[in-house]
Amino acid sequence: MRKYEVVFVHRPDLDEEKSAALIERFKDLIETHGGEVLKIDKWGKRRLAYEVKDLREGVYIIAHMNAEPKVATELDRVFKITDEVLRHIIVREDI
Repeated sequence: MRKYEVVFVHRPDLDEEKSAALIERFKDLIETHGGEVLKIDKWGKRRLAYEVKDLREGVYIIAHMNAEPKVATELDRVFKITDEVLRHIIVREDI
């Protein structure tokens, strides 16, 4: 398994329950495909460098995980089709 760092930014207008449900959804996705979530950090609402979908702010979430490459591919696919997610990036950490 490889180590990955996942950063995604979701809409700032989501309430706390929907934000937690979104994070839990991605955590469950990783774990059901055989990955392991090591840590999740919520950075909170931050100003974006430029407007994304007419929004100037977003909520940043950073997760560290151990997973196979197929899990990262599936997570990337789901991020792309989720309307609440403004931007995301998945980076493989060097050993």
